[in-house]
Amino acid sequence: MNEPVVPAPITDAEAINVAKQALLEPGTDIDVNQIDVAVRAAGGLVWRRDDAGRVEIAMIHRPSYDDWTFPKGKRDPGETSKECALREVLEETGLVCELGIELTRTAYVDRKGRPKSVRYWTMTVTDSVPFEPGDEVDEVVWVPVPEIASLLTYDRDLAVLDSFHGLMDD
Repeated sequence: MNEPVVPAPITDAEAINVAKQALLEPGTDIDVNQIDVAVRAAGGLVWRRDDAGRVEIAMIHRPSYDDWTFPKGKRDPGETSKECALREVLEETGLVCELGIELTRTAYVDRKGRPKSVRYWTMTVTDSVPFEPGDEVDEVVWVPVPEIASLLTYDRDLAVLDSFHGLMDD
């Protein structure tokens, strides 16, 4: 891996503005400055090299949404984004990780109509516990980087993948 050259992650203010704009219909009289991000979340792109040296990233399948994405989840009260990212990755994958570099952040309106901002970090595995498939996550797979884009359910995850890709020496 070379010295990382990554575009600066968007700021909280920029993420909030993206989420605010996503809430508004053209022609509304709502002042976007009156809207705040309702949901703050964090997660990680957990990566490793396979036996051939190819970079793979852990992806999860969530049966309730029937989607493929990166592990992430909502912050608990009093929890930092970094603590949340590590906890959510452990809960959803069984992987105990070390944080790396912060990646691009995403902002969108969730299924309940709330503005949501998600911060992501690169992560590497330091330990693991047995993965238990459940209602929230039923599958964890390691996917080679070139195959991830075709598996991702949400276009917003592509920006996170792209920021990771900028770090790697392909």
